[in-house]
Amino acid sequence: MQITTIHGGRTLHGRIRPAAAKNSVLPLLAASLLGSTPSRLRAVPPLADVATSLALLQAVGAGAMRQGSDLVVTPAGPLQGEIPDYLAGAMRSSVFYLAPLLCRVGMVRLPLPGGCRLGPRPVDIHLSGLAAMGASVELEGIAVTLRRHGPLHGVDFTLRLPSVGATMTLLMAATQAGGTTILRGAACEPEISDLANFLRACGAHITGAGTPVLVIQGGEPLHGAVWTPLPDRIAAATYAAALACAGGEVTVTGCAPAYYAAFLDFLQAAGVEMIRQDDDVTLTRAPAQPLRGRQKLYANAWPAFATDTAPLAAAVLLAADGPSEIYDHLFARRFACADGFAALGAGCRTTGRTLYLDGGAALHGAEVTAPDLRGGAALLLAALGADGVTRLRDPGHIPRGYADLPGELHTLGADCVTEKT
Repeated sequence: MQITTIHGGRTLHGRIRPAAAKNSVLPLLAASLLGSTPSRLRAVPPLADVATSLALLQAVGAGAMRQGSDLVVTPAGPLQGEIPDYLAGAMRSSVFYLAPLLCRVGMVRLPLPGGCRLGPRPVDIHLSGLAAMGASVELEGIAVTLRRHGPLHGVDFTLRLPSVGATMTLLMAATQAGGTTILRGAACEPEISDLANFLRACGAHITGAGTPVLVIQGGEPLHGAVWTPLPDRIAAATYAAALACAGGEVTVTGCAPAYYAAFLDFLQAAGVEMIRQDDDVTLTRAPAQPLRGRQKLYANAWPAFATDTAPLAAAVLLAADGPSEIYDHLFARRFACADGFAALGAGCRTTGRTLYLDGGAALHGAEVTAPDLRGGAALLLAALGADGVTRLRDPGHIPRGYADLPGELHTLGADCVTEKT
């Protein structure tokens, strides 16, 4: 447990660069098992989920270690397909090990993965795609076991919805499946392209990354690669939202504005001034200037408004000059942070997947608890614009996606200090 104490009312100033994207690093670590030689991922932040991934790699028999800011995965040697319960339960991203271990070992047993409690997050697309490639699937209540009898084979497969996780799983499997695989209805997020580009650097033949149709010529052996994951667009959006909540002037550097354009468009519509240039975005907001409400946001798959940024947008709109609403198409419990917003003095309520915000809140300090990763970050941002002192209790959610979010905001002038209890 950690507790962050935030003294609100301090404006933010300076430059900040997001680290490598968590949502790219975690599947890249799993994909490193597909190569015959070591892979090195450069400049990876010390996130809790990264530490869990390294422990998982070690548990299945791979070499996995941090060397400075780099991660090195050595996949050679005998691997085993049993993923320990305590590691699978620690993060949703344990699902990324289904395909690599199935291909390398011939079987994999995965207890139901954990992570944030955002509502139903089925793995049926992962399983049906792998079954179409020739894997047998055994459901055991709290776990799933996959086996293959001989190599996987290529398939023409249509995803029932553009799941990022399922697209990554099937992309990894397809590199080892004999013949041609066509994935239709695939997710198009930048992290998909990052994984595809890494696999290409390892020797895979992949076209169509970033479009709804991926074509993979599989069955060829892969080798390791040195790779720099793309910057974290959700972290970039978090810093931009912090500026919107607190006021001041901040430049988010090193992350192309196109990666989080929908969020920047929202902030601009709300009244945040900005200049987008190359890989920099400079954002300005006078603290006394109320933001514009009356926004209707719809979170969905890329290139729409990103689901991970929906709670951040809510934090921005709490004190806006009119009501707003945000609907999340992907996760049923995206807005568990609403109780914390209410404790800070905001008028808000959830109905189904929609969060309704009254706007006009005079936010004040309170005792709040992070319900999940992005909801916890949103409460921290809201506290930046509140009067008085907020104490944010976090059982470990925020460090899963940010190495030190309070410390990063402190470098910009925020008065926030974290202590472990």
